[in-house]
Order: sequence, then C-alpha cells, then structure tokens
Amino acid sequence: MGNEAGTNQSVERAAAVLRAFAGTGMLRVSEVAKLARLQQSTASRLLSTLEQAGFVERDDGQYRLGAELITLAGVALNGHPVHHAARQRAQTLAAETGLGVNVAVRREAELFYLCNFEGQLAPRSFVLTGRRNPLHATALGKCLLLGVEQSRELLGELERYTPRTITDHDVLAAAVEQVAWQGYSTETEELSLSRSCLAAPLRDRTGSVVAALSLSGPSSVVDLPARERELSRLVMETADAINSQLGHHGPADQQIPAPTRHDLRSRS
Repeated sequence: MGNEAGTNQSVERAAAVLRAFAGTGMLRVSEVAKLARLQQSTASRLLSTLEQAGFVERDDGQYRLGAELITLAGVALNGHPVHHAARQRAQTLAAETGLGVNVAVRREAELFYLCNFEGQLAPRSFVLTGRRNPLHATALGKCLLLGVEQSRELLGELERYTPRTITDHDVLAAAVEQVAWQGYSTETEELSLSRSCLAAPLRDRTGSVVAALSLSGPSSVVDLPARERELSRLVMETADAINSQLGHHGPADQQIPAPTRHDLRSRS
C-alpha cells in the first residue's frame, strides 16, 4: 500500500507540473514549482523525468510542453465522438462564412474547446483547441448550460470580463431559457471587447446536450443586428447535421413555450 500511495502521489505531482503550462508557453523551474505548489527540488526532478519522456522540452533554462504531448492530444481528439462528427462540417462552415467556428464541451464550470477553424475574416494568432473559457460569458457556454441542474452552485459568483458580461444568475437563467426556446444563443462582447458569437447545442441520441457549435469573429464582421437571422440559420443547420451523426434525429424538446420576457441587456 505504501508503494502504491507513493506512486499515486508522483503521478499527481507530474500532472500538476504539466498543468502549470496551461496558461503560458515557457516557464522556469521556480515558476513551475510555484504554479504546481511543489518544492523547487521536486519540480526540478519531475521536469527532468518528463523531459526524458518527451513531455517537456528545455530551451535556454526554461521549459515548454514537448511534442510527445501533441501525439497524445491528437489521439485523444480523434477518438472523441463529437470531434469526429463535427470536424469536417465545422471546417466547411468556417470556409463558407469566413468566420471562426468552434466546437466545445463542458468540463464542470468551464467549456473546453475540442476544435476550432478560423475563416479569412476572423483570423487568430493562436489555437483555441484545448483552451478553456467560462460558461456564463460565452454563447457556447449558454448552450452547454441547457439541462444543467443547480447551475448557481456549479458556477458560483459570476466573474465580470467586460461591461456586458452577465453577472446575475437570474439574467443568465433567462438567457439559457431563451436558448431552449429559439435553438441558439448569442453573445456580444461579454467575454472580450469587439468580438461576437452565435452558438447552437449539439445533442447525442438521447437528446442530451453533449457539446456546442459556434460562429464567432469581430463584432463588425459578425454584425448581429443585421445578420442574426442569417447566421443563426447556418449554425443551427450545421448543428442539426452533426446531431444526426451523433444519433439525434428529432427535435430537442417538444412544445417549448415562449420564455417570459426578460431584458437580457440588463447586466449587473
């Protein structure tokens, strides 16, 4: 039992070292130790072992994640049923609209990007795949909150990212209710300024929401006041095609009543 406990602790510490790189590219040993909450000597020893395995690489006294992780990440993505069903259709939608197309799943109180494609009108200098974002400040997140019970307890205090971020649970619940009724969600500069998004839920054969698909880009290009009807149709049609491949062939809900009127522009 003692050896097993020691092995488990070593694995947990190695995982903590790898997670330390989640928010940055290069780290020194002291920075890894601080982020992983380890002694510097322990962090140094683990980094050395991970370097030998190809999971981290060293360059001029700093470490970054190694190429071996790309291989494992590729295997994990290719084996995910949502990624398999959505990848080609998401790529086609990005090419047709020129906007960014993202697919995400929920991981506890955050969304996790499975894949993203950037159209020529919505370029990015980094890859979103593997990144996380808050549920309450994104169109994807509002879709992923469909059917989630006790969302207040799950999300806790809603952090403000811009003046337009929803920070009131009642307003957020109204926004999610709107998604259930109209079949898609919208977000205008709630997570970052000058960017807007539309999203639709993805469902498996049971009808449960397992992921979400979004169209996003600069607010001036997405232009929700003028293009919401057009873009929402595109994102819902693409979501329906993906849903079919996931085994869902019918309406998500039956006879959903129109939601109570709420002023979703009121943020607090």
